[in-house]
Amino acid sequence: MVVFRIERRSGLPAYLQIVHQVEQALRMGALTEGDKLPTAAQVAATTKVNPNTTLKAYRELERSGLVEVRQGAGTFITRSLASPQTAPESPLRARLGEWMRQAKEEGLTEHEVTTLFDALLGETFPAAPPTHTPTR
Repeated sequence: MVVFRIERRSGLPAYLQIVHQVEQALRMGALTEGDKLPTAAQVAATTKVNPNTTLKAYRELERSGLVEVRQGAGTFITRSLASPQTAPESPLRARLGEWMRQAKEEGLTEHEVTTLFDALLGETFPAAPPTHTPTR
């Protein structure tokens, strides 16, 4: 089961954080077709977000065809986003896992690892330059 983490200072709405975390778990193979997502009440208990926020995220995921809501049974994954390079048994994923374990052994905190990863991600995949919006 996926455990959601909401970063309140990110500037990204909580429901989109949930959507992105599900999509990421699908890409990495942590969630696969048929897996059940936690209930809105379970997410609210662990993240302190309103259950309606989770329901909004699940509706968004349903619209995109990634989940299916089964009345009385829950919300289930309907398709994967995993590629061969990110599947649990892939060499790329294994090397990243080894890097994470080494960072932990060297005493880095989760926040430090995330900061380092985000910095390198930004260097490797720079964001598109902002487009000019005309002034009125």
